Amino acid sequence: MHTPPFPLLAGREATLPSTFPVAEAFTHHRVPLAVTSAGSRRRKLWELDHRFHCPLVGVCFEVNALREVVARHFHCTADTSDFSIHTSAVSACQERSPLAEVLHKLLEKRFQLSIRRFAEAKTTEALRAHWREATHSGSDLPAALWSIWTHPACDKALTQEVYADIHMIQHQVGTGTRADLAQLKTLRHDNQKLREQLDATRRDADALRSEKAAETLALRQQLAELHAELAGKSAQEDALKRELQQLHQLRPALKELNALRERAQAAETKASELSRANILLRKELSAAQRQRPATCASAAAATNEPSPLTQGSDTAKLDGKCVLCVGGRTGAVDACRQVVETRGGRFLHHDGGVEENPHRIDAAVAAADLIICQAACISHSAYWRVKEQCKRTGKRCLFLKTTGISSLSRLLDTAGKTLEAPAGDEIAV
Repeated sequence: MHTPPFPLLAGREATLPSTFPVAEAFTHHRVPLAVTSAGSRRRKLWELDHRFHCPLVGVCFEVNALREVVARHFHCTADTSDFSIHTSAVSACQERSPLAEVLHKLLEKRFQLSIRRFAEAKTTEALRAHWREATHSGSDLPAALWSIWTHPACDKALTQEVYADIHMIQHQVGTGTRADLAQLKTLRHDNQKLREQLDATRRDADALRSEKAAETLALRQQLAELHAELAGKSAQEDALKRELQQLHQLRPALKELNALRERAQAAETKASELSRANILLRKELSAAQRQRPATCASAAAATNEPSPLTQGSDTAKLDGKCVLCVGGRTGAVDACRQVVETRGGRFLHHDGGVEENPHRIDAAVAAADLIICQAACISHSAYWRVKEQCKRTGKRCLFLKTTGISSLSRLLDTAGKTLEAPAGDEIAV
């Protein structure tokens, strides 16, 4: 509901006859000398015509604020009407009273910015332009009213014009109030319809909220099930990771097992070949025994050493043992074979990594019963490989410092006599 900013006129004007013209009242009413006198001093509140005090107090002071000021100088109770407060303040402004001085100071302090702006006007026409601008914009009319009526350039005609304007503005405010009441009735009707629509909307919102709450509960239950399933998947993933880690740790061992399996297969293949070769060698042995004198003589002549056959008949019997010779000269391989086979053994040879693959030493050691390492004609890696394999498999290993046939014969004779010695003992010649 619209509240009029300017109260209706009250006080002395209410005693005027209803048929009394306003313009004639302005003409015949006595105007104090301070209103028309020239000078640069601004007028005081009590120096204005008393009929201006009513609109000035009503426009420039809000009712509750005016009540607080009047209560300091007059006795008034809480049930004192707003009209009584207004008329008391207007009556006090007719002369220089304590209340008039207080009201004057409040007006000067409250509207000092507007007073400075109106002070820029030095003529009546300039002052009228400021007032027209204020009434046209409708903003801050109380400040404009106080600033123009107390201005020294405000003459009688401008004072009456301002009074007429503010009087009609108050009537317009009253008319606007009646229009506001009609509009208020329409707004109340519209408000009732809107309330009904709001109630219906609230009911729909409550139903929708209940539906959404049920959906939310179902989704939460589904989410809890998914969390449980995820926890199970996480546990399964952790178990698979641990298993994968164990497999990674076993990977080197698996490689070693695969290598050993390959070596075992190679050894089996080699054993099969050796078995077939053994049959052939036995056949060749008989023929070799018949040619033994000539072969031993030729071998001794080739190496400038006495023939092992001429060194005596006290030779060891190998009884079919497989003898592996690692290293040695290539040209003496056949003579070494003859020495071994003469004593009833089977001969195997590996050059110690000169031309043959050093990895084949492992299979050869596994297939042999006795290993002879010719240390003078073998690489360091092959030497240590033979020694390590003999120690791991428990095979007997004899080390030969020289490469002669006679040294090999003596080593075999010595090995034959101590063939039952514990594995790992080494005999060096």
